[in-house]
Amino acid sequence: MDAATLGVFLLAGGASLFMAWVIGAGSSGATPFAPAVGANAISTMQAAFVVGILGFLGAVLQGGSVTEAVGSGLIRGTALTPTAVILALLTAAGLMAVGIATGYPIATAFTVTGAIVGAGLALGGLPAWEKYAEIGAMWTLAPLVNAGLAYGLASVLPREDVPESRSVPVLAALTGGAVTLIQFAMLAPGDASRSVAETVASVGPVGGVTGRAAVVLVVAVASALLVRRAIRTDEERGLRRFLLVLGSLVAFSAGGSQVGLAVGPLVPLLADVDVSLLAVLTGGAVGMLVGSWTGAPRMIKSLSQDYASLGPRRSISALLPTFLFAQVAVALGTPISFNQAIVTAIIGSGAAVAGGDGISRAKIGRTIGAWAGSFALAFVIGFGVLTFV
Repeated sequence: MDAATLGVFLLAGGASLFMAWVIGAGSSGATPFAPAVGANAISTMQAAFVVGILGFLGAVLQGGSVTEAVGSGLIRGTALTPTAVILALLTAAGLMAVGIATGYPIATAFTVTGAIVGAGLALGGLPAWEKYAEIGAMWTLAPLVNAGLAYGLASVLPREDVPESRSVPVLAALTGGAVTLIQFAMLAPGDASRSVAETVASVGPVGGVTGRAAVVLVVAVASALLVRRAIRTDEERGLRRFLLVLGSLVAFSAGGSQVGLAVGPLVPLLADVDVSLLAVLTGGAVGMLVGSWTGAPRMIKSLSQDYASLGPRRSISALLPTFLFAQVAVALGTPISFNQAIVTAIIGSGAAVAGGDGISRAKIGRTIGAWAGSFALAFVIGFGVLTFV
């Protein structure tokens, strides 16, 4: 590896670290615990600290699939050049930084995807239509489902005929069972990943599908019993504890999903510099960690107070669908925006209360406009500047 190649990679790596910082300060650092802060279950600074640690772990243990999709799955027939990588990352990070400065959660996946696709097409690459269809479905249909689930949960939890000692343990069982199905890199050799259910079943007396189902069932029942006991002892305290667990899972999922948006563009350059994917993931995770600690409090405040007046029940209603949505996206290797996921969930839970009087419609409208505009602008800049250069 010559000095020029190393220098270009370090320059691209610097742009990637800047992008990782912006993501940590914005989407992955702010959104997971914003509902918990809104429900007064945790302070803003505590949320920023905890989400940074959990996001780091998620990035290292789950970030591979989305990273590879962003790095090599958006354009066919050509690979991104170092110039295209730097341009795409700086364009996306710049737009994200504007969102942080103004208090609007720009959708990270929109800016990164738009910039990479624009740059790739300018290089003569071919559109990856199948991947675009998958991403388009996640960006349009999944948030509607996410909002619908949040609306349904927020409609049920306050009902007097459905006490929290019964409804919330059911949600805890669903959460616990879902956790056992999450794929972790450390549980399998090489670049593969494996779930907790698969790992436990492989060492138990009953393997295969039956063994995995047994693990899922045991963890689900145990989760339900623990939460039920906590709620019966102290209802509000039990709800807040479950809310913090959900926030932690969302923070972990955010790290696994969002790190690929920062380091994915570096994937085409790794072979030239002999750097492993794990090393790149770790670097991106560190950038997100620092971003969460230094820049996330402003966006946490914006999401927890400006969009809706959130209580523990509505916060649970927003976080559970977001966690499931994020894990589906990670399993598919599809880049998503956590800002989009959590904001649509907040909208859904807020609409269930008093006809939606607790949400700011004006800011929601401006945010949706910012999402669409950031994608278009990132594409135009990526395509136009690289074509000119």
